[in-house]
Amino acid sequence: MTRMRRILLGVGATIGSVILLGGVLIGGTLWHTLPPAHQTLRLAGLRHPVSITIDEHGIPRIDAGDLVDAAVATGFLHARDRMFEMELMRRVGSGRVSELAGPAGLPIDRMMRTLGLRRLAEAAYPMLPKSTRDLLDGYARGVNAAIAARGRFISPEFLLIGAPEPWSPADSLLWGRLMGLSLAENWHTELARLATPAHVAPDRLLKLRPDHAETPSPEAARADPDLSRLASRLADALPRFPAPYTLPEEASDEWAVDGAHSRTGAPLLAGDPHLAFGFPSIWYLVRIAVPGHVLTGASAPGVPFLVIGQNGHIAWTFTSSSADCQDLFIETPLSDGRYVTPTGPQPFQTRDERIRVRGAPDIVMTIRTTRHGPVISDILRGSSGGRIIAAAMENLRPEDAAPGLAALDVADDIDAAGRAAALISTPVQNLLVADRSRIALFTTGEVPIRRSGDGGVASDGADGLHDWIGHASGTALPTIVSPSSGRILNGNERTAPPGFPVFMGHDWPAPWRASRIRTLLDAAPTHDIDDFVRMQNDPTSAFAQHLLPPLLGRPLYLDPASLQFRALSLLRGWDGSMDPVRPQPLIFNAWIQRFVGDVLAREGVPAGAAGSWEDVADLLLRSAGSAWCGGDCTPMLAAALDTSMHALTPTHGADPAGWRWGTAHHAMFDNAFLRAIPLVGAIAHRDIPIGGDDSTLLRGGSGLLGDFRAVHGASYRGDYDLADPERSRFIVAPGQSGNWMSSNAWNLMQLWAGGSTMTIGHSARRVDATISLLPAGG
Repeated sequence: MTRMRRILLGVGATIGSVILLGGVLIGGTLWHTLPPAHQTLRLAGLRHPVSITIDEHGIPRIDAGDLVDAAVATGFLHARDRMFEMELMRRVGSGRVSELAGPAGLPIDRMMRTLGLRRLAEAAYPMLPKSTRDLLDGYARGVNAAIAARGRFISPEFLLIGAPEPWSPADSLLWGRLMGLSLAENWHTELARLATPAHVAPDRLLKLRPDHAETPSPEAARADPDLSRLASRLADALPRFPAPYTLPEEASDEWAVDGAHSRTGAPLLAGDPHLAFGFPSIWYLVRIAVPGHVLTGASAPGVPFLVIGQNGHIAWTFTSSSADCQDLFIETPLSDGRYVTPTGPQPFQTRDERIRVRGAPDIVMTIRTTRHGPVISDILRGSSGGRIIAAAMENLRPEDAAPGLAALDVADDIDAAGRAAALISTPVQNLLVADRSRIALFTTGEVPIRRSGDGGVASDGADGLHDWIGHASGTALPTIVSPSSGRILNGNERTAPPGFPVFMGHDWPAPWRASRIRTLLDAAPTHDIDDFVRMQNDPTSAFAQHLLPPLLGRPLYLDPASLQFRALSLLRGWDGSMDPVRPQPLIFNAWIQRFVGDVLAREGVPAGAAGSWEDVADLLLRSAGSAWCGGDCTPMLAAALDTSMHALTPTHGADPAGWRWGTAHHAMFDNAFLRAIPLVGAIAHRDIPIGGDDSTLLRGGSGLLGDFRAVHGASYRGDYDLADPERSRFIVAPGQSGNWMSSNAWNLMQLWAGGSTMTIGHSARRVDATISLLPAGG
């Protein structure tokens, strides 16, 4: 062996040893971020011992002496399994993302500092009832106990950024503020309409909404090119939250039947809130036993409450109401630092916010607020001169949702749930509730009462004609109790009947999912919980069934040998099932989405300014919509079929019969922050083929993304049996843990994708971990 060869081998061995040692050290360090299987801790402020067992799925069962002790345990568990998710939530809500992400975080931080969610949360806390403050305080003690016990080893991400700061009750209140913002996106819709080119008259644009037959509001007659350009710049600058805080399309399903329509003789209830998919899930399954109540269902890391589930007496779930509770106002600033109001010039309220930016100088921004709300156009750097845009939002009012969620957790019947609903100040949601004998729907939140107009488009802020002059809540909003039909259902469609005294909005989606729920409930006189589980996993699209006859009836004059003809032939006789092993869902979605996109692009209409793409497609295929295609939509339909089918062949092959929806349609679970980091981003990502689409009960929303990734759907499903709550069924995706090193990070994804659910009874089939929390000094 030559000397040089021996040297090279020695160097190689040394490098290999260093790499191996480094790998061992890194692996060992990451391994220490996994929580211990068995713990006993003494905590100050705990009133009784708390026992926690964690089953083979990572689902904890808490046995506590009272609700405050249970809140301590919930906080400890959330921090143990989801601390980085909680850290991101409070940084997003506080406008402190740039401290981690550098300049890339500035768009989020500028928006959040402008809205002032952190200030609202801090101001709300001392105004809450003592019982609610006690729960928040106990939760914070539990979170901080976990932080103290684990430090920077509480989750892998903290190895890089250091141990998390102590948790505070205001951090928890941020969760509700963020949900209030994300579940009411009228301001984005109004901004998109304002950004539409001036040649598209506002009254014509409003015809794209689902209730297009209604007369447009008078303020829709104006169009301003300068404002359109400002709105377009602002729409481009406004961030969409990192998952799981992505601003979602409004979509959730819920239904309930009373005892006369249930095989158990007691009500049944089903609910699956649809939000952006992400890793980790926004939901965390838990069972909490306290004297008088057994709460089981979906908690949310960051708050001490069971948000959706059952408590042994009632079961409840939510869908978005699509209520219009946000308005944009065009304000006119003056050169002296004031702005125009109906009573004369007024000064802006101003404050300075300092944003710390990793790797760059701090940013100081001045926030201006008008009588309507914050000036959101100031988010644009260098946007001076001309008119400005302010936002009025119900979720920026002082009231907080926490007392209502706390009351809902311990409500013993429909009446108590209705009182709790009235305390949930934001967001405006359809709260479906069942007790052992009745079913009901309540509307939470507050809806503005306007002097005039309907809030469909941005209004002039100087004349006062469209100002908010009051707020409606509680029983003034849509309410249904024990209907004669024996059932209540909602898929985000309109709940307020025509002529309802409170204007609720007009941007709700068409009732395709509600129609399918109704069809399946009509299929049998009575139902059981297994029926409800199957319904939640139903992939059939009522929208596709509705659209196919007029679609296939168009004279497209295709060559029988063409790709388009072969693809179109497969749609004939199709039942509308978005099954992952079929080609038809891919053909249908690719064609119709391309068609809608082409029509909107032809007029320069941003997608967010119209209704959902399904609603727009339905309009375009009727005579009322032909003007959008130049008088006849058939040529654009044919062109869209040609383009969309040929776009599929490079990936899916030349034979449409061999295409499969599941090849393109995967539920995507990744972390919007970690995915930017090489290797880690790949580790913290999973995807899985699923059926369904934007219009089905088995929600797999992709909107107009173009590649059919499912990014929006039911990451939690609950089915509740009021005759015996122990038979109720639950599932979340992708898993319980937010630590991508944990076996519980992705452990429920396959079950979820396969339509399976589980019970969470008193005793676990297998106990994988135990935690004992004891009062300090005992």
